Amino acid sequence: MPPPSKIRILETIRQGTIGGGETHVLDLVQALNKELYEPIVLSFTPGPMVDRLAAMGVKTCVIPTEKPFNVFKWGQVSQLLKDEQIDLVHAHGTRAASNTFWAAKRLGLPIVYTVHGWSFHVDQPPVVRKIRQLGEQLLVSQADVTVCVSDSNRQDGLAFSPMARSVVIRNGVNLQKFNPDRAFKDLRAELGLGADRILIGCIARITGQKDPLSFVRAVAAMPASLPATFLLVGNGDLKAAAVQLAQDLQLGARLVFLEARQDIPDVLRALDIYCLPSLWEGLSIGLLEAMAMGKAVVATAIDGTREVVQDGVNGLCIPPKSPEQLAAALTRLLADAGLRGRLGAAARQTVAREFNVETMTRQVEQLYQQLAPARAVPRPAAV
Repeated sequence: MPPPSKIRILETIRQGTIGGGETHVLDLVQALNKELYEPIVLSFTPGPMVDRLAAMGVKTCVIPTEKPFNVFKWGQVSQLLKDEQIDLVHAHGTRAASNTFWAAKRLGLPIVYTVHGWSFHVDQPPVVRKIRQLGEQLLVSQADVTVCVSDSNRQDGLAFSPMARSVVIRNGVNLQKFNPDRAFKDLRAELGLGADRILIGCIARITGQKDPLSFVRAVAAMPASLPATFLLVGNGDLKAAAVQLAQDLQLGARLVFLEARQDIPDVLRALDIYCLPSLWEGLSIGLLEAMAMGKAVVATAIDGTREVVQDGVNGLCIPPKSPEQLAAALTRLLADAGLRGRLGAAARQTVAREFNVETMTRQVEQLYQQLAPARAVPRPAAV
């Protein structure tokens, strides 16, 4: 009998711009057992993720839309599933799930829906929040398995849906890529900073979720005499407001704004302290990457972050929307190199033990095997 054919997985994500969910897909696709699984990636916008996948030799398709539940694209998705002879659809995030579930159900394909943070948020008007909860309830009901990346996210889901077919698989990061012992570019030289300067960075989409304005205000609350330079790395709809606030607060060269970059390991290697003042998170991959690089982290005690960072053990936790407490935590770390070193070492150990990409991928593969066991014989060629 000929050997069984590989299980063909459509990994689908909302956009080609690289963020947390897109990094998750890149790492998952790279770590999958290629003797058993053949990933094909569908993105709903082009971007660097698509280019990187192509360089890896992974087939990637783009069906352009920035809208969830875009019924005008569902037919194209259905045709793609047939053309690529897909066995299982793994949708990452609301937009991807909302634009693929109809086609997958029509063709009788199993669906895995990974929630990288729900689409409803605490800062939304009640009507918007309710509509989004109803949309999520529909997507959860259509999925064969809903994967939550944190216990907190699963608990939030249980508030509006029975979530009977749900599991928690926490995000993991590539410990070879994010290895502080590797060779890296000298970002400090690029910025003209000496080794004696403490570098504190926030690397994130500059949006309301990440609360960049609290980071800017925290910088202003710290004495200008401190030997520190601050970085805000990324793009987003609040970037202009953050730049304007920094000018209004006369921060000058103390706060440096950088565009979104693809060399995140190099940026992290240059930092002494990593900061994440988010208002909500599923389970931040950026946070895990910084911890994997052995950085002392300061993060808000929210959602999945509380499941990773233990205050005073492997990082410092602060309340959200609190520039004063953020400034106090950063000042504490600035003054204590020993504390920075202890927290950073414990952070790396935490990620290596509990949040590595190999463990995450093997758990995802178990779902694939349960939902789409390998075919007994190779499938016929597409016609």
